[in-house]
Amino acid sequence: MPVDRTKTTGHIALAMPRTADPTEIPERLLAAGLDLFLRQGFNGTGIQQVTDQAGVPKGSFYNHFASKEAFGAAIVDRYAEYSRRSWTRMMRSAPAGPMAAIRHVFAAMSAHHERPTCSSGCLIGNFAAEIALASEPCRERLLAAQLAWRERLAGLISAGQAVGEIRSDIDPIDLSALTWSVWEGALLRMKVEGSVSPLRESIALVLDHVYPPTSRQPARRAAKTV
Repeated sequence: MPVDRTKTTGHIALAMPRTADPTEIPERLLAAGLDLFLRQGFNGTGIQQVTDQAGVPKGSFYNHFASKEAFGAAIVDRYAEYSRRSWTRMMRSAPAGPMAAIRHVFAAMSAHHERPTCSSGCLIGNFAAEIALASEPCRERLLAAQLAWRERLAGLISAGQAVGEIRSDIDPIDLSALTWSVWEGALLRMKVEGSVSPLRESIALVLDHVYPPTSRQPARRAAKTV
């Protein structure tokens, strides 16, 4: 799920002029928090670091967020919205065919993570490993963000099944969930190996060997809902 972290750095936040806009401070805090959480993780980032990067007094934080946990949940929502917008942008430039569009999405996402400033992986996957078990509010936001992304992919899978480009013996929701799992696992390998090769190789295996129609496909069950 691509986020251009060059647009969410504390350096930009510090340069922002102070205004009477009541959304200015929380927006600066969220921009700083997203950047820091992506680079350092939830537990590795302190509130003081967030307020310093946002260029606001530490006391201002608690005027807008009840706790670090509440702030983390808001960061997940922000990241999910960026993901939705990113998907919309990718669809604007995607080829017409469903399968070609899916390949376009993963090629764009792989290219995003190849950038030096975007090698921290996916915030949803990072937070899922770090705080999902410890924070129910964050877990709920993480699940909602994950399901929203998987539903968007399932829509393309369903369209591909309708035109015979994708196997029809697996429900689109199930195939989308499998693809998400492969992608998130590949992101972990990317961070350990210091290369985007796991992303490209894992997705290529799935798209080339799991998605194509099989010669004998049993009737698919009734469509699921996310």
